[in-house]
Amino acid sequence: MAQIIDGKKISTQIKDECRERTAALAAQGITVTLAVIQVGSDPASSVYVRNKKRACEYCGIRSLSYELPETVSEEELLNLIRELNSRADVNGILVQLPLPKHISEDRVTEAIDPGKDVDGFHPMSVGALSIGKPGFVSCTPQGVIELLKRSGISIRRKECVVVGRSNIVGKPMAMLLLRENGTVTVTHSATVNLKEVTRRADILVVAIGKPGFITGDDLKEGAVVIDVGINRGADGKLCGDVDFESARKVASWITPVPGGVGPMTIAMLMSNCVKSVEMKR
Repeated sequence: MAQIIDGKKISTQIKDECRERTAALAAQGITVTLAVIQVGSDPASSVYVRNKKRACEYCGIRSLSYELPETVSEEELLNLIRELNSRADVNGILVQLPLPKHISEDRVTEAIDPGKDVDGFHPMSVGALSIGKPGFVSCTPQGVIELLKRSGISIRRKECVVVGRSNIVGKPMAMLLLRENGTVTVTHSATVNLKEVTRRADILVVAIGKPGFITGDDLKEGAVVIDVGINRGADGKLCGDVDFESARKVASWITPVPGGVGPMTIAMLMSNCVKSVEMKR
């Protein structure tokens, strides 16, 4: 039976470390500030934004909130980002996704100052990651690496398989595992014989948005299973992309949903906010 990787516990450790870092900066008269922009009132987005504000408060980070109507124009949103880029008292800028269809997510992401890109989505941040340069890394895959390291799980020389190739999780996840000297395979909707590939994995990271897609039958005995998915099952309960009950009988370590990767995303956002100040210093 697999050991549970406790994302709540590890995320609290990271937030406590952030609080110490912000206290050290505050002692020098420096306040870390995150600006959060939300367009519209999507219920899921509102929950995420509220959780980010709470985390900021816990970590000693000042948060500025900009709640814009769904009808706001793209140019108005870009003007707000330009204003926040120019403000010396703002260290990080986060635009909550998704955005309404009339606004280009690419243009909005590229408008953010790379030095304030605490989400790690700007092309310059992605480029730095791809060539091993320092910079901001997308929070969810970065959180996965911390889960593994703080659980004492070595990535070096391990066969790592990522299920999913999104820009937010799959691709940066693969690059981070490579950075840690894992041997990485990325799978996706066009992969032939997916089960043959996943059964090779010492470390399997699943991020495809399909409830219970990966089962215990898809795993190598003793694999480490990281479930990035968060879905609503037929019973209305939160569930991941991995069938937890069958997978935990085969895996050595596994993340639950909820309580696994989810809390780490916000914890790494907080860490990136503090890093935005530390890098400039």
